[in-house]
Amino acid sequence: MDRQLLHTPDGVRDIYDEECERKLVLQERLHRVLLRYGYHPIQTPSFEFFDIFGREIGTTPSKDLYKFFDREGNTLVLRPDITPSIARCAAKYYSEEEMPVRLCYMGNTYVNNNSYQGRLKERTQLGAELLGDSSVDADAELLAMAVACLKAAGLGEFQISVGHADFFGGLLDAAGLLEEQEAQLRELISNKNFFGVEEFAETLDLPEELRRLFGMLGNFYADAVGLSEVREAAGSYPRIQRAVCNLEELYAILEIYGIARYVSFEPGMVSDYRYYTGIVFAGYTFGSGEPVLRGGRYDKLLQCFGRDLASIGFAVVIDQLMAALLRQKIAIPLEHRTLLIVYESGGRSEAVRRAEELRADGRAVELILRDAGKSWEDYISYAKRKHIAEVRFI
Repeated sequence: MDRQLLHTPDGVRDIYDEECERKLVLQERLHRVLLRYGYHPIQTPSFEFFDIFGREIGTTPSKDLYKFFDREGNTLVLRPDITPSIARCAAKYYSEEEMPVRLCYMGNTYVNNNSYQGRLKERTQLGAELLGDSSVDADAELLAMAVACLKAAGLGEFQISVGHADFFGGLLDAAGLLEEQEAQLRELISNKNFFGVEEFAETLDLPEELRRLFGMLGNFYADAVGLSEVREAAGSYPRIQRAVCNLEELYAILEIYGIARYVSFEPGMVSDYRYYTGIVFAGYTFGSGEPVLRGGRYDKLLQCFGRDLASIGFAVVIDQLMAALLRQKIAIPLEHRTLLIVYESGGRSEAVRRAEELRADGRAVELILRDAGKSWEDYISYAKRKHIAEVRFI
């Protein structure tokens, strides 16, 4: 057999044995958090029509999509992002609903990124979307859930950085930047090259007040005191000032939730997803070069599907979170209660009867007909390798 058949393509991997068990336990923990906040499960297809993730919607670039055709010649893509799928569903199935809709999901996403980036091309995401609520209270609820998820995962040290799409958008409007200049500035900010941002601003003919705001793109603020300085600097730019006021109001509600210490503010944060219209946020922890969590407000996305509905959501990248937990040596405890029954052919009836009784009581039982070529020690060694709690011989 060609050994090539045993390998996976670049960017995807097998998950098995205890790692797979830990992943499932982690997913269940986080899912329970979302359910406790009143969110209802939803599943969307792994592939959709190309237009669901098209340029107009502002999601993943076409070159990074896995595209293929159905029998009718329609262009389909493996979903790179679950939020547009949820938006499509909400516009279709909740078109008459006038109260907020809370949905949660879990599934895999597929992005055909460059292999040299070292990123997985298939990743598991667990997330929540709150539709039909434009309030700052909704923003705070999603951030509270995000904090609860990371704590439920076992993390003690993490930070969620929060920005606002209108801070960056307001700077673009005030400076009158061209599309090419916007792309250059986005790249500098995404790469955390704020020295480059300063150099970029020097090439522009900007009023001193606006230049000062450009200089704040890389700033972090731990509380509302720092934000007030940004608000005062934005006095001549209403769109930017409104964005900062929104963050100040959000901070006050986060204090009520008791989670303000987990949140810092980065007003100039940008996202690869262009559909964000309000707050944007990302969760960071030690041992992960990328965010373990991302989210934001997308009040105009559902308009692409025929429904005008304010919305906000976030997603936890399970694979990234597991890597961080591993590097921080934070264990995901597994309950090993499996019983192994090894039986001779003459004891088959007793073994099967006993196994079925135990399974009916909720016990995991593994049955093996004894191989004459194997010793009792072989089965005990096997049980240890598989973390089986108990072995019985019949």
